[in-house]
Amino acid sequence: MAVPVLSPCLLFLLLQLLSAPPSHRAAAEYAEYTCNGTTGNFTSGSAFAANLDRLIAELPGNASASPSLFASTSVTGSASNTDTAYGLALCRGDMTDARACRACLADAFAQLRRLCGGDRDATFYADLCTARYSGGDFLRLTADGVDNSPVVNGMDANASTYPGWDPGNATSRSFFLSLVGTLFGEMSMYGAYNSSRGRRLATAVMFINAGLPTVYGLAQCTPDLAPAQCWHCFQGLGELNRQWYDGREGGRISGVRCGFRYEGYQFYQGTPDVRIGLHGGPSSSSPEDNGTDASNHKKVVVIALVVSIALVCGLLVAGLLLVRAQRKRARMDKRKTRLPTTQTHSRNSSKAEEALKLWRIEESSSEFTLYDFAELAAATGDFSDENLLGKGGFGPVYKGKLADGAEIAVKRLAAQSGQGLEEFKNEIQLIAKLQHTNLVRLVGCCVQGEEKMLVYEYMPNCSLDGFIFDQQRGPLLDWEKRLRIIEGIAQGLLYLHKHSRVRIIHRDLKASNILLDKDLNPKISDFGMARIFGSNMTEANTNRVVGTYGYMAPEYASEGIFSVKSDVYSFGVLLLEIVSGKRNSGHHQYSDFINLLGYAWQLWREGRSFELIDPTLGECSDVAAIMRCVKVALLCVQDSATDRPTMADVTAMLASRDGGAVAASLPDPRRPPHFSLRVSSSDDGSSEVRTRSHGTASASCSANDLTITTIQEGR
Repeated sequence: MAVPVLSPCLLFLLLQLLSAPPSHRAAAEYAEYTCNGTTGNFTSGSAFAANLDRLIAELPGNASASPSLFASTSVTGSASNTDTAYGLALCRGDMTDARACRACLADAFAQLRRLCGGDRDATFYADLCTARYSGGDFLRLTADGVDNSPVVNGMDANASTYPGWDPGNATSRSFFLSLVGTLFGEMSMYGAYNSSRGRRLATAVMFINAGLPTVYGLAQCTPDLAPAQCWHCFQGLGELNRQWYDGREGGRISGVRCGFRYEGYQFYQGTPDVRIGLHGGPSSSSPEDNGTDASNHKKVVVIALVVSIALVCGLLVAGLLLVRAQRKRARMDKRKTRLPTTQTHSRNSSKAEEALKLWRIEESSSEFTLYDFAELAAATGDFSDENLLGKGGFGPVYKGKLADGAEIAVKRLAAQSGQGLEEFKNEIQLIAKLQHTNLVRLVGCCVQGEEKMLVYEYMPNCSLDGFIFDQQRGPLLDWEKRLRIIEGIAQGLLYLHKHSRVRIIHRDLKASNILLDKDLNPKISDFGMARIFGSNMTEANTNRVVGTYGYMAPEYASEGIFSVKSDVYSFGVLLLEIVSGKRNSGHHQYSDFINLLGYAWQLWREGRSFELIDPTLGECSDVAAIMRCVKVALLCVQDSATDRPTMADVTAMLASRDGGAVAASLPDPRRPPHFSLRVSSSDDGSSEVRTRSHGTASASCSANDLTITTIQEGR
């Protein structure tokens, strides 16, 4: 995802923002009204006039007495329904004084009667309230959307613009628009799905850095809207914001059903619901209020800290280098005594010799040990069932404990395994080169006779699937932990695709291949099917399709074409599973969809993504972040590989909650593969798959947890 690059001139202007004199506090109280004559007129003494008088008399009191500060009603007299008066009254959700609410609404309706005369449709927007009456039924909510009209552009309500704003500079416009858009995007999500007291309200504060002003915002829907309806109403305002924004330091867009406002000062009551870029909370004083002495004091403290840290780091580095040199000498002595033993037990297998040669290449540049079979047998209790951690396509995995007390995990190649020596060699060659906190560490191997084993660091919490698909253990992973796991997996994949010494495509990313350490930090494991890509390669083709059903990208499963976008697809599937606690495929059915992807996309399109959230998460306070993850996942599992983001894009999308110059709204995802496939029930109660697609393909695949290898002829 591209981040705007500011010119030196623009940066200079932005840094002057703090010195700009505050002009907002003297702003006059805001008021806008519209009189709509298209619905006709009425005369004094008519049936409609009588109904309107009753409506205006009731609504201010009803709204101010309601916990939601909202009321809507219609008044029909004894005459025809054509004389029915419809009305709506809403006070700003941060208000605590019911009398002030009632007074604002009463004044708004009174002004409408005076200003709009005999117009049957009129709307008034004030700072603290909104009032509308009409002879047409604008209160009815439909599945097609929400009528937010009339919408008033108040983006020019503040006369001053940001000093760095340049309407003729595309970079300047994009930058400032992204700031306001980020604020509005976060408020929209919170107001629609997380607001309390039933007021569909979100207040926010956003701090970017010392060179940019703190921005405050408020967004609100009428409380009678469902979360999805409120969200869609906000989406409409977001589009208008992108059209109307003109660099002002404050502004608003007002609608009957939803609206928002932002300023350079806190204009709402109470503490903000959403904080963007603030870890310790917003300061009550501006940066310029701190004074020169405080600034100088901070500089002295920073310099002292830097010098102290540098000295400590120097001592630590020297100590670590000394310890590492001693360990390396010990390993070399250990290997010299082991290698003859291994060779004397060898049955002169050419394949074993090949693996040993490979190890000799790798061992010189990594902390990698060649173990004796007897040593690993002793560590695992002769590979006892008590120490069995699980089984995969490679073979069983055992927990072990070496003589020095170090805990390890031993993967033992099954004699009948279809993966064989190639995957064994592949894993050594790849993972021995990789160093990242979110990749499992390979500490050694054993090649002795027909025995081939890989030795890893031990992960006490086993794999991710043991948590997210388990109703008992699922609650142990609250949303904060799940989000940390998601971000860790994304960082691990980004390292493989972009930052490691060689570009690597994993090809088998799934929940069971994500291991969790004692602190529940994720580690990507199982590189037996991974492939190295050249720096100038974008995709490759294989006759041997390997992977796991449900996680394989469509172009890879059907044509053998794989790229970094294949891993992105698998990551998207995994992300949806983490959010929902449900498997993508297997013996599961989601509504009439054959997998989780189609079901999730349909819910997103209908504004019901929140229904995906794993029930074991309970009451979650960060629905906004979850909804963002759902959308990122759907972008990753789009049918076409070219439509999917890169992992660099994904990590930026996931980090956007921290504020900064990141695009406020993500692009809308296209539908995932196999969306046209549906499951329908026949008269006898059985199920069958139906499709609207133009072609079909059949394949025999394993269940979700099993790895498959398919040989495709003719390629």
